[in-house]
Amino acid sequence: MVEWVMAELLRNPEVMKKVQQELTDVVGENNIVEEFHITKLHYLDAVLKETFRRHPPIPLLIPRCPSESCIIGGYMIPKHSQVFLNLWSVCMDPKVWENPSEFWPDRFLKDNEKKIDYIGNNFQFLPFGSGRRVCPGLPLAERMVMYLLATLLHSFEWRLPEGETVDLSEKFGIVMRKSTPLIATPYQRFRACHI
Repeated sequence: MVEWVMAELLRNPEVMKKVQQELTDVVGENNIVEEFHITKLHYLDAVLKETFRRHPPIPLLIPRCPSESCIIGGYMIPKHSQVFLNLWSVCMDPKVWENPSEFWPDRFLKDNEKKIDYIGNNFQFLPFGSGRRVCPGLPLAERMVMYLLATLLHSFEWRLPEGETVDLSEKFGIVMRKSTPLIATPYQRFRACHI
C-alpha cells in the first residue's frame, strides 16, 4: 500500500505538499515522527483512505454464503450459493462517490458527522472487509503504514527520475499491486534532520 500512496502523491504534487505541511506543523522541522503524532495527522489519514478507495488491497472480498435464499437488489440469491463482493466496483461507483476516478483525499475530511472509517461501518468503503470477518491485522496495518508514510514524507522530498511519469496500471491477483514498480528518488527535506 505504501507504493500506491507514494505513486498517487507523486502524481498529485499539491496533495504531497499538503501532507508535508501537515507533518511540519504536527511534528516540527527537526524532530522525528513519533507514534503519538499519528493520531494528529488527519490529512495523511485521508490520503491513505483515498488510496485504499482507489486501489483496494484485494479486488474481491471473501465470499459469503447465504443460509436461506434471498433477494438482494432485485436479484435472487439461492441458498448456499457463493457471493463475491467486487470491492473495486463499490469503491469506484459514481452513485456513491463524487468523481470516483479523481484522487481527492478531502472527500474523507468533509462532513465529519459521518466519519468514514476502515472497519466497515460504511458499506461504500470496505478495504478490510466488515463485521466479524474484518481483517484481524487492520489496527497494526493502519498504524504501521501511517507511521512509515509519515516518516518517509517528513524526512524526504520525493521526485521521479527526469522524464518519467507515474504509471497507475494495476496487476490483478489475490492482491492488487502496481503492474510496474515505482521508482522515485529521495532528497533530504531539512538540514538538521535526524533520520
